Amino acid sequence: MKLRLPFIKKPPMVAVVRLSGAIGMAGRASLNDTTLAPVLEKAFRKGKPAAVALEVNSPGGSPVQSALIGSRIRRLADELKIPVYAFVEDVAASGGYWLAAAADEIWADDNSVLGSIGVISSGFGAHVFLARQGIERRVHTAGKSKSMLDPFAPEKEEDVERLKVILGDIHQNFIAYVKERRGERLERKADLFNGEIWLAKRATELGLIDGIGHLKPRMQEQFGDKVKFRRYGVRRPFWTRIGTELTQDAIAGIEERAAYARFGL
Repeated sequence: MKLRLPFIKKPPMVAVVRLSGAIGMAGRASLNDTTLAPVLEKAFRKGKPAAVALEVNSPGGSPVQSALIGSRIRRLADELKIPVYAFVEDVAASGGYWLAAAADEIWADDNSVLGSIGVISSGFGAHVFLARQGIERRVHTAGKSKSMLDPFAPEKEEDVERLKVILGDIHQNFIAYVKERRGERLERKADLFNGEIWLAKRATELGLIDGIGHLKPRMQEQFGDKVKFRRYGVRRPFWTRIGTELTQDAIAGIEERAAYARFGL
């Protein structure tokens, strides 16, 4: 039985949550609000942490899942009055930066890649291949826009215009979020929202992050050398990695690798 002495002050504790991988892609290995919800709830509520530290290493992904995760972090932080610090590893780009911006302060390694505040939609077109193989595409819809951007049909100019409107609206939401979170720290004269990426030093000058620093020394500087760390993450039983689940995760792994490759990683 552990003896607790009320007059002995406990050292501060920082809860650490790892946010690593692509956001919202197929498979349980990706970051999404459903799997992270219980992890974040425990991190903020268990043991009265002095702060929550986010280890961010993500090339981005779903804007919806990025927003849901970021909103959950902010709700818990505001409700429980707990400061949040983000520590970027290889990359926090696009949706990855969205997650980092949920923190009150963002720190990174000298070589971390940050930014890519933009929106992308990619796909493929196979109509020429089908025609060469003598395969006829048959699609019947109710609603003229129901088959928009069908990869097995020639691209239509009106479909592309509709898509650009959607991407533009999402981009504006992203910009508004970054401005809300970073506020006066942002460099007003710089074009921060064109999808460009920067290393940590330049990102600091632009106000996208607060400086260069690593988790343990930065938290010791903030809370003292005796600060303790408690880690939280998504646990996956072995039996969930069989059958179709394994196939889905393999596909998600390929997609995730491609997402990191966009930033030379």
